[in-house]
Amino acid sequence: MIEVLKPGLYTSVQDLGRIGYRKQGVPLSGAMDSEAALLANKLVGNLASSAVLECTMLGPTLRFMSATTFVVTGGSFKMLLNASEILTHQVVSAKQNDVLTIGTVVRGMRCYLAVEGGIHTPEILGSRSFYSSITPSEVVKKGDKLPIGTIKQNRASKNISEVKTTPFSEEIEVYKGSEINQLSVAQQKVLLTSHFEISPQSNRMAYLLDGQHQLSALEIITAPVQPGTVQLTPSGKIIVLMRDAQVTGGYARIFQLTEAAINNLAQMRGGQRVRFKLSDSI
Repeated sequence: MIEVLKPGLYTSVQDLGRIGYRKQGVPLSGAMDSEAALLANKLVGNLASSAVLECTMLGPTLRFMSATTFVVTGGSFKMLLNASEILTHQVVSAKQNDVLTIGTVVRGMRCYLAVEGGIHTPEILGSRSFYSSITPSEVVKKGDKLPIGTIKQNRASKNISEVKTTPFSEEIEVYKGSEINQLSVAQQKVLLTSHFEISPQSNRMAYLLDGQHQLSALEIITAPVQPGTVQLTPSGKIIVLMRDAQVTGGYARIFQLTEAAINNLAQMRGGQRVRFKLSDSI
């Protein structure tokens, strides 16, 4: 087990999400940066579907109640195992009662802690991902004890130099959305040539983008949306739906982010600027 000594700013258990429940109105949820979560599980030899801890901006302080192996991927955070500094993507062996402190973020927005065997909190609707209206809590709390599962396969690699990750970029790759033709060619050009600032109010449900533009779109009949859907409201607000987003919406769907773009955006903070780029692939 892992004991939570300090919960951090917003730390939750996440996996690949609740796949197959959208018809019942259940959000996908899951790791905001799925690439980083998958890498963490790979490095400690877990199944891809194993649950990890997602830490946002300021990480938790944790006590390992038994010996284990762990790794942290994603954004760069200040981290200590007892008094020794550890690095992102470094596979580390922890002894019983060792204390891991994941401090403040240095680069990026979120990091992912995977332990050998995976985090084994209760599975609800096919997933261990925390979500406020489905799981007892949306974040871990001080005093929580998180179970660890059994080891399923051999560890992939201990060599930090073998890890290759995609650098975070201000370019957000998108496909055209279903209602993009509500906008003129000139208006579409504005969307693709302007920079937009991420609002501090952005969260796991949606990122809000602010910009100096004169764009708007009519509301639509309620239609399916998914993580990565970009909506334009009648008042001109741009909303990028993220992992905890609702399954339907009534705003014009102007773009759809690629999976890589969702992961990239998940590592960006309020105040940073982004711009849309049409994908070359179909």
